[in-house]
Amino acid sequence: MEKRIVHVDMDAFFAAVEQRDDPSLRGKPVIIGASPQKGTGRGVVSTCSYEARRYGVHSAMPISQAWRACPQGVYLTPHISKYAAESKKIMSLLSSFSPVIEKISIDEAFLDCTGTEHLFGDSRSLGKAVKDKIRRECGLTASVGIAANKSVAKIASDLEKPDGLVICPPGKEADFLAPLPVNRLWGAGPRTVERLEKMGITTIGELASFPEEGLIRHFGKWGEHLRRMALGIDPRSLETESERKSISEERTFNRDTGETETLEKMLLSLSQDVAGQLRRKRMKARTVHLKLRFSDFTTLTRSRTLQRYFDDTVTLHRTALGLFRSISRGQKIRLIGVGVSGMEEGEVYIQPDLFGEVSTEERKVDQAMDEVTRRFGKVITRAGILEKKEPPSPNKVDKKKGRG
Repeated sequence: MEKRIVHVDMDAFFAAVEQRDDPSLRGKPVIIGASPQKGTGRGVVSTCSYEARRYGVHSAMPISQAWRACPQGVYLTPHISKYAAESKKIMSLLSSFSPVIEKISIDEAFLDCTGTEHLFGDSRSLGKAVKDKIRRECGLTASVGIAANKSVAKIASDLEKPDGLVICPPGKEADFLAPLPVNRLWGAGPRTVERLEKMGITTIGELASFPEEGLIRHFGKWGEHLRRMALGIDPRSLETESERKSISEERTFNRDTGETETLEKMLLSLSQDVAGQLRRKRMKARTVHLKLRFSDFTTLTRSRTLQRYFDDTVTLHRTALGLFRSISRGQKIRLIGVGVSGMEEGEVYIQPDLFGEVSTEERKVDQAMDEVTRRFGKVITRAGILEKKEPPSPNKVDKKKGRG
């Protein structure tokens, strides 16, 4: 039976929810993200309305650049709980079309609708039904791509945004992709695209016809994968596990910093937050990720997979700190992030990595902090995260206690 994979991607999701809920915002350039502070703000754009995109604003753009491009825009702080509730509603609607759903972010998902022709008709009828249901019940628009595999369906959903519906006929994947620029290829980031263009490859069709040996010389095993994707070959099945496969936290500093003490304190704070989320979800992880963004906006990531699973702050912090100290730092840092992946649920065996045994006392600290956070919110933190205060001079007189 021919596969029928549907990719649903909500249009400018955060901004669209705000415009729906506040009619005065409709037709205006709405930018969701950090405060721009009249062009001096830190952080980045989470998403923006299509009206803002006409000014060159886009997701992940530094908020200061967005302000310079569109100072007349309406800048809003994200309301994540509202967006999460809306996302949950949308995913529930999608489950009426297929029980096989892979949610890949808060605003997009794959559906495996193979064999549902007798229920929803051909692919165009199916796509229209999905879009109409979201519009009718949520007041939002979605773009839909339908193809025989995930990567082609995802590319298709992006071609006629907003409110698009694009279908790639089965068996026509290579022809469908051939005229598209290589930056449309799922997984081809800016650096990969730059290297391909230096090789004279500007379209997906040119990539598909490039000798595989040459791609392997330039990219290693990744070259094989790129060529398969360019040919429209993607045998991956949908991953339907409901639990998140990763957890991460990141912070942008008010000023770029190269101070080791400040950066390492932030690493501890982020590790504490991520490990706490792991325990609340009753999950364990094996892989630790570190993310650094420098003053020139270049971003560096590093990861390490441990021998066994963990859920404690100490193991996560030690591993992240080791990754951080292994990186040669010549620039100041504007953003730092810590994450985990390779997650499993339940009582998997926990054994720390090469740093040694995690003590009972250290685990008790985690447990005590978890209990306080559960009852009162995040009101305590580790002492290592707090600012150090200079001790008073031994010659200083305490006036309340008399003369020293």
